[in-house]
Amino acid sequence: MTTRVRRAVTVAALFAVGGGAFFYFRPRPKPPAGPPSFARDIKPVLSDRCFACHGPDAESRQAGLRLDDPAAAAKHAAEIARRVGSSDPDQRMPPPDAGPELTADQVAHLRHWADAGAVLEPHWAFIPPRRDASESIDALVNARLQREGLKMSPAADKATLLRRVTLDLNGLPPTVAEVDAFLADASADAYDKVVDRLLRSARFGEHMAWRWLEVSRFADTNGYQNDHERQMWRWRDWVIGAYNRNLPYDQFLIV
Repeated sequence: MTTRVRRAVTVAALFAVGGGAFFYFRPRPKPPAGPPSFARDIKPVLSDRCFACHGPDAESRQAGLRLDDPAAAAKHAAEIARRVGSSDPDQRMPPPDAGPELTADQVAHLRHWADAGAVLEPHWAFIPPRRDASESIDALVNARLQREGLKMSPAADKATLLRRVTLDLNGLPPTVAEVDAFLADASADAYDKVVDRLLRSARFGEHMAWRWLEVSRFADTNGYQNDHERQMWRWRDWVIGAYNRNLPYDQFLIV
């Protein structure tokens, strides 16, 4: 599978997982099988339940403990784990009058992190990506589904696959001729060829750009009672072209 095809499949999958799956199920968090991640499993708990009294605000900080500093949080990991799991209301953190208790899963994450050595890692945006040994997004999704006691649906037929990827990448359903051509193609890389064709289409940039333009509040008119045109079309066309040229993200942002 080509890099361009992988990129397209990943984009489609992220939209599906990040959008559709969010509305259908939100699995209850469970303690990780391996050492927990500070950024993924620990910092969100500290931020939500601890920073109010042990965060960046010096005026409200209690006991001189600043847990928004990762190094300080790691240094006090054992004490954090002991206090969040304490049955003594005078010892338990957060205090009983500070809101709901931490959930059993949150306590398990904190204890597991402390027992594993309170390992820290930088924000995920600064960690170089690593290719999974399986080199398959299906393997990653399937592993998570198994942890949640779920399983993948059976493989879709070719016509359904074509419809899904065409809608994902071009925003339109495939034509009858495109369906017939895909069904008649028995080669091993038939799907890859379809994805390459869709990525070469001008419709790809148009479909991808509308999300970006929507977030940036793009409009061709002012939108008020005394309406006037806005000469924004050149930027709109540039965004569409940037997607169709596969412009690197850093150039996309700064140009």
